[in-house]
Amino acid sequence: MNDAVRCRIAPAPSGFLHVGNARTALVNWLFARHNGGTFVLRVEDTDADRVTEEGVQILERSLSWLGLQWDEGPDVGGAYGPYRQTERYDLYREAGARLLAEGHAYHCYCTPQELEERRKEAMARGETPGYDGRCRNLTEAERRAFEAEGRVPALRFAIPEGREVVVHDLIRGEGRFDPDELRDFIILRSDGSPTYLLASGLDDLLMKMTHVIRGEDLWSSTPRQMLIFEGLGEPPPRYAHLPLILGPDRAKLSKRHGAVAVEHFREEGFLPDAMVNYMALLGWSPGEDQEILPRDGLVRRFELTDVSHHPSIFDVDKLTWMNGHYIRQTDDDDLAAMLLPFFAGAGLQVEPEVLRAAVPAIKPRIQKLTEAVALLRYLFVDEVTPNEKAAKLIEKAGREYLREAARRLEAVEDWTDDEITQTLDALAQGAGMSRTKGWQPIRAAVTGTDVSPPLPESLELLGKEQTIARLRAGAGD
Repeated sequence: MNDAVRCRIAPAPSGFLHVGNARTALVNWLFARHNGGTFVLRVEDTDADRVTEEGVQILERSLSWLGLQWDEGPDVGGAYGPYRQTERYDLYREAGARLLAEGHAYHCYCTPQELEERRKEAMARGETPGYDGRCRNLTEAERRAFEAEGRVPALRFAIPEGREVVVHDLIRGEGRFDPDELRDFIILRSDGSPTYLLASGLDDLLMKMTHVIRGEDLWSSTPRQMLIFEGLGEPPPRYAHLPLILGPDRAKLSKRHGAVAVEHFREEGFLPDAMVNYMALLGWSPGEDQEILPRDGLVRRFELTDVSHHPSIFDVDKLTWMNGHYIRQTDDDDLAAMLLPFFAGAGLQVEPEVLRAAVPAIKPRIQKLTEAVALLRYLFVDEVTPNEKAAKLIEKAGREYLREAARRLEAVEDWTDDEITQTLDALAQGAGMSRTKGWQPIRAAVTGTDVSPPLPESLELLGKEQTIARLRAGAGD
């Protein structure tokens, strides 16, 4: 492969970036980067009922967060723009006029109501519904009569009769489409707007795409787009259709399986490198028994021919495990910076140096950045209210135990985790309790929960004054 490779991601942004589209973008990005080629972002925004400007912004923000930067696109330009389909209508109409003039398309005057009635009739007869071609050979008089009724025609592509279409797919292999499976299809609606089949295919042609890597759900559109290329006298790009991503029940991944938006995973504290690593492995194997691969390793090893044609399961538990690995590999300063927005989102005013000091204690214990907020909330509030489990631990230990803990800790001069550990151990031993049982009431009173980073480190971070005050509050003093 050489640097002439050009591939793209071309979503219709309607509010969020589905992980399936993100995986498609990633595969295109990896393929372009592996081959020294060009990765293009094109916005297919002709459907005004679905596509929103906010959706476009979310798309760009999500791709940028994942680190899948495009070389050409709406915001950066390029030699083959514009990169939004609503700015390319003249190109689609010119192509439609050419196909009409050369006999590859014809005007269709059938109304939506008539088409729906025929569809129902075909289904009632047990036939596969599809256009019956009745406008394909209209006489001039018949066309004038329809226009006299005020009918505005759509433009329909004329499928060559008796033609089998063969698609050589880089993932699926060879696919053959029988002539009976293909019916004449609309390429320009009566209002002049293009359909997906024309707009997407023509854009791939005009933008010099060498490869079209997209989801398996678009497989059925491929032979029709190839016929459009043929009608325009141009060779098609090479196609590769990625297998579907399924939920745990092996149904197509959707909202009913839980989160499917990249934005959700970002808000939940997943790291972009973990998301990229995990999504790359959905249907692709680097050829070794290795799952953790840095971004440059993914680029170096990626081969489109190694992508499986079998569906893959989106396993949130495995993604979460992988995210925990990436968190543990993150530099402490960088991790502290990543955590700051999550504390701000929880309404907590954070002292950055305190958060940075707490990072080593929580890094081995969190799998998502959001989990850090619950573990460290006690550091950034003036007082804590014990939750139900913590309240029971305090009640079971008794007020005098907390008072004794406060007295002993107040006597600690060198407020370090080692000194705190010795003091807490002596306290528990004197009360006839194990470390676990003896420490839990202290944790409950100081943090308000039964879960925290290691207790001595937690108290060291909180400081002596606050620790004593919370123990006394817990004892009711």
